[in-house]
Amino acid sequence: MQRVEGQVAVRQQPFRLGPRGRWWFDVVLAGALLAPVVVMPVAYDLVTFAFCLLEIVPLFWRRSHPRAVFVAVAGVSALQALALDLPTWGQVAFPVALYSLARFGDSRSALAGLMVGFAGAFVGSWVWLSGWDALNYGAMVSYLMTIGTIVIAAWALGTLGRTRQAYVDALEQRHLQLLQDAEQRAALAAADERARIAREMHDVVAHGLSMIIVQADGARYAARTDPSIAPPVLDTIATAGREALTEMRRLLGLLRSGDGADGARPQPRLGDLHELVAEARAAGMRVEAALPGTDVVVDAGVGLTVYRLVQEALNNVRRHAGPGAAARVSVAAAPDALEVEVIDDGRGAAAEGDGRGLGLVGMRERVATHGGELETGPLVGGGWRVRARLPR
Repeated sequence: MQRVEGQVAVRQQPFRLGPRGRWWFDVVLAGALLAPVVVMPVAYDLVTFAFCLLEIVPLFWRRSHPRAVFVAVAGVSALQALALDLPTWGQVAFPVALYSLARFGDSRSALAGLMVGFAGAFVGSWVWLSGWDALNYGAMVSYLMTIGTIVIAAWALGTLGRTRQAYVDALEQRHLQLLQDAEQRAALAAADERARIAREMHDVVAHGLSMIIVQADGARYAARTDPSIAPPVLDTIATAGREALTEMRRLLGLLRSGDGADGARPQPRLGDLHELVAEARAAGMRVEAALPGTDVVVDAGVGLTVYRLVQEALNNVRRHAGPGAAARVSVAAAPDALEVEVIDDGRGAAAEGDGRGLGLVGMRERVATHGGELETGPLVGGGWRVRARLPR
């Protein structure tokens, strides 16, 4: 059923009893069936009264112990067929017990209960009609059909309720599974984003600080002989510091807004490699560069990865290659990939450390994100090489 409130259609949920409501329902049902027996005990002889009580009273536990209740009711009904030759009010408990077995038990128990019900229909019809002088087969068939219909209806209704509940439970379980999957995907996405931002922060801070340290060291030594060198070097230090600060603000803006639409500086691209090389040369490093032209178009993520690879490789040259080391940067555009290579002539394997710090870890993660290949290591005779291949 639906009703429209404004422009929104609201589907009403079907009414369901809670645990306390179900308990009261069972009490009222069993009490209502037991009431005629208790209110009018004089209408029954002692044996009939006892059989009625023994058949109806177990229905109070029909929901929590359906098999035990059915066995009790069926057993008392079988004893009643041996002791009495007429039906009693208490036998209304049998279809209720069969329904409860099919509804709250399992399918095998329900099928066994159905067979017991058919057998009981035959036995009851035979016992109730055997008191006549001549057995009327027409009446026998009528009794069998009537009682059999009641048995089938009770079993069918219980089975339908059980299968529907199983379907609802499966839907709820699937809903919970989908929620858990969504939470896991969100957690993984958040972890990936944190790793990406950590790589960005590492590259930005490492690049900015290495530029500042190199310039400051050079200015300190040069100022002893030529103080006029200090002002331009300080300008370079200030520029590097401002650029690093701008990059950090942009990344922090991404953390706050989540979309990067804060008017900050855009992410570096492939075309920004020329500026990166120029900054390295301005810092006093000897760099040879063979870079692609402006006509080379690649995905923004691939361009950023190439920029960060070259940036990290040049930072490692400053930190580990030793004084006076030169570098050669090559970025070539093949039809299906970008090939990046940065080689220096520094100390190579003799440099301190075992892989040049966490920067190479970030390189590998970036390249793996795009399905590329990365090779790093010392060269024979000195120097270090970083080579990467990224699909376009």
